[in-house]
Amino acid sequence: MIDPKHPKLSVVRQCALVGLNRSTWYYTPVEESAEDLALKALIDRLFLETPYFGSRKMAEMLRRQGHRVNRKRVRRLMREMGLEVIWRKPNTSKPHPEHRIYPYLLRGLAIERPNQAWAADITYIPMPKGFLYLVAIMDWHSRKVLAWRLSNTMQADFCVEALEEALARHGRPEIFNTDQGSQFTGIDFTDALIKAGVRISMDGKGRFMDNIFVERLWRSLKYEDIYLHAYATGGEARLGIGRWIDGYNRRRPHQALGYRTPDEVYWSASHSLRSAAAEAAA
Repeated sequence: MIDPKHPKLSVVRQCALVGLNRSTWYYTPVEESAEDLALKALIDRLFLETPYFGSRKMAEMLRRQGHRVNRKRVRRLMREMGLEVIWRKPNTSKPHPEHRIYPYLLRGLAIERPNQAWAADITYIPMPKGFLYLVAIMDWHSRKVLAWRLSNTMQADFCVEALEEALARHGRPEIFNTDQGSQFTGIDFTDALIKAGVRISMDGKGRFMDNIFVERLWRSLKYEDIYLHAYATGGEARLGIGRWIDGYNRRRPHQALGYRTPDEVYWSASHSLRSAAAEAAA
């Protein structure tokens, strides 16, 4: 896909054209055992059904299915996958001194228009010989996926690239909400929001319910696409996920949206807001 000896296009330009962040291309993945990969794929499915199960109960569920695992191993695998249980718990870890944690701004707030609040989240995509991470940025009012990126590392740059695309294509939101993951609390990500004049909001630690719309997106994507197609390569996954997200935005009606699609709600409301602003300015 990427030709480092291309006579006209640099590696940076080629990565941009195919939607691949540069660190993903340069990164050499560490081989995982087939058993660990199989366990991660199973944990991923189980966690969608029981996001309130921690490593102790998850280990017991795996043992009941015939897998010889202990809690320590399950805890390590869940940590590598970025999975956290949903209940609130004490924050016993110290954040990086350069990573500020922002307050949660959406509690009790009525979301009534597009670009009032956006949210981002990362999920784990199991692959035959490894795994990928997927980040998506969603408009809360319309449920529209504004931008997304795949990466085989948890470095922050693929999240920053998705954010920059969303801002370039759709303007800026009033509030941007994430969890407290290091990809979102890092300087590169928060500085991009601050420079755009966006208010930053962050969930309470371990509170996946604060980002419930993106969590529902992950569940639908995995059961309707990822698990059914079992993509063999990152390129296949990127094309397939792109098709699914395009269909989700353009053709999937939501009951909560009056059986309209995310695109219909986002663009019709955006047009109305622009028209009202133009009239007010006149």
